[in-house]
Amino acid sequence: MSYETKNIRNVALLGHGGTGKTTLTENMLFLTGAIDRQGKTADGNTVCDYDPEEIKRQITISTGIAPVNFGGCKINVLDCPGFFDFAGEVACALRAAEAAVIFCSAKDGISVGAERSWKLLKNAGKPTMFYISKIDEEHSDFDAVLAALKEKYGASVCPVTIPTSDGTGVIDLVHQVAYVTNGKKTEKVAVPAADAGKVEDLRMELLEAASVSDEELMEKFLEEMDLSEAEAVKGIKLGVQSRDFIPVFAGAAMSGVGTEALLQAIVDYVPTPADVDCKPDAPVAGFVFKTISDQFGKYSFVKVMAGKITSDLSLRNVRAGSTDKLGRMYTMCGKKNTEVTEACCGDIVAIGKMDWKTGDTVCDPKNEVEFPAIEIAEPVYSMAISPTTKGQDDKVASGLARLNEEDISFTLVNNAETHQMVISGAGDIQVDVLCSKLKSRFGVETELKPARVAYREKIKGKVEAHGRHKKQSGGSGQFGDVWIRFEPQSETDDLVFAEEVFGGSVPKNFFPSVEKGLRNAVQKGVLAGYPLVGLKATLYDGSYHPVDSNDMAFQTAARLAYQEGIPQAKPTIMEPIGLLKVTIPDANLGDIMSDISSKRRGTVLGMNAEDGMQTVEAEVPMAEMSSYTIDLRSMTQGRGSFSCKFVRYEEAPGNVQQKVIEEAKAMEE
Repeated sequence: MSYETKNIRNVALLGHGGTGKTTLTENMLFLTGAIDRQGKTADGNTVCDYDPEEIKRQITISTGIAPVNFGGCKINVLDCPGFFDFAGEVACALRAAEAAVIFCSAKDGISVGAERSWKLLKNAGKPTMFYISKIDEEHSDFDAVLAALKEKYGASVCPVTIPTSDGTGVIDLVHQVAYVTNGKKTEKVAVPAADAGKVEDLRMELLEAASVSDEELMEKFLEEMDLSEAEAVKGIKLGVQSRDFIPVFAGAAMSGVGTEALLQAIVDYVPTPADVDCKPDAPVAGFVFKTISDQFGKYSFVKVMAGKITSDLSLRNVRAGSTDKLGRMYTMCGKKNTEVTEACCGDIVAIGKMDWKTGDTVCDPKNEVEFPAIEIAEPVYSMAISPTTKGQDDKVASGLARLNEEDISFTLVNNAETHQMVISGAGDIQVDVLCSKLKSRFGVETELKPARVAYREKIKGKVEAHGRHKKQSGGSGQFGDVWIRFEPQSETDDLVFAEEVFGGSVPKNFFPSVEKGLRNAVQKGVLAGYPLVGLKATLYDGSYHPVDSNDMAFQTAARLAYQEGIPQAKPTIMEPIGLLKVTIPDANLGDIMSDISSKRRGTVLGMNAEDGMQTVEAEVPMAEMSSYTIDLRSMTQGRGSFSCKFVRYEEAPGNVQQKVIEEAKAMEE
């Protein structure tokens, strides 16, 4: 079935893990006949959570995409992960969605995940709706959650559907009908008499809020204290698009209560792609917002931003500078693919076997455009990763490169200095999932350890040292003899080499050999083997042999002078210091400040408050930050976020130096 842009709706489902996003997606598919049996997360048989890791952990890890056909429209539902470790998936999904629904459970109220989602959507300026889930469970309280949302987010928050007092359905306040659900069937009936009074009051509130975004509607409402159904729909749609109206819906997806009313509301109020940023009449262009590269094949998910994509096209990949003939095109519902030959502007299509990356723009080769990249938070949790079986490092690296095609939010760095492969992500759960996937998909078992800190060594004193290398072994010998002055300098981390040789005691042609010997030597400090920085070395005397002196002999002599002199020049260990910016609720300020100063040897530089949150800036040794992601999560119940960027090296305290030296010795052994 082919659609037009005006009949496409792209909606992301956001909120805390366990609030029912995947269950609602499943219920929408069941209700509209796309599946004949409703699966359950606990049974591991839902459409969107099909990855073995998702089934094992019973959580959404990767955004699932489910097209739902309702009321002549195609609603592309993007079921996003609720765990913060997978926020990268949410960022990608929001690039394809015109609006988002934030989930709050009727039992637990506004969760951290809902707060974070609100902030994300506010910053992105995306139309936002709330869905209060699980209204049929014991101790659920729709009214209490609605009141909390109004108090927290203001008067623009307004209910559009509310539960019936007997719990069998929901009432649509705009159309003044009740959707009563019995088993698989939902019927539209008149508003129950028991709810009539409440409905009247809430409807007046709703009409007033709906009239705010249009002057004509506002005038009419103030004159007549009423709007027609069509006018109310128009007002809400305008208000949703401008974020002046934040609708709230009620439902219980397990039993199907409220689902049909929500689908109708998505069709009525969510902006079409053309209302927001898509151009049906422009030359073809698309944005790759997601990639799947698994045992079922490689798929690039493209949101059509302009024109329409047909399977016979060749598209220009702006980043790669290549023009690619399209592979087969599909509509995906979870992992099930249905081949299609075209996708209209605003729709989402998966294209098989393309060498594209998430974030790529693909377009008409004669009309190049480029859409902004997806902004993903910097990874803050790093661990050294290595295979449990020696010699499988390449397998780990190539497996992670494949996984990086799917998940662009983690990085892998081969740290030449610490000789470790370091994986960095949003948190421990994400990294753990990646290790599990390495094992299940690529057959390589890995282990994680805290990443080694890249310390430096430096001298504080000035010393003169002698290095003499003499070797006689039949035939030509080796001879090099140097006197070098070593002292600290603060211009650069690199070695500064100078010479003050008089009277040719060391010939000019051996100066580069002395410098080369020293440059090799400073790679390894004398305390714990870390690179020595900020050193000035001046060659001021020495001697040579007309036959036995050569490049190698002077390199060796320089190294011997280094080994003799540096231990006497007050060597010390420097540790990396990071600038920490941590944002937390006001209530956590005391705990965070004391943790920074007492547990992490940090210095608080200042703070500023905004929206009930505090941002604290501090300088902290990087060595104390390895577990901060996990510690901050528990200190703030997941409400805190942070970034930490390297700023400089500073001398480490004595006890820390001692520990670093002991660890280096143990590693040598």
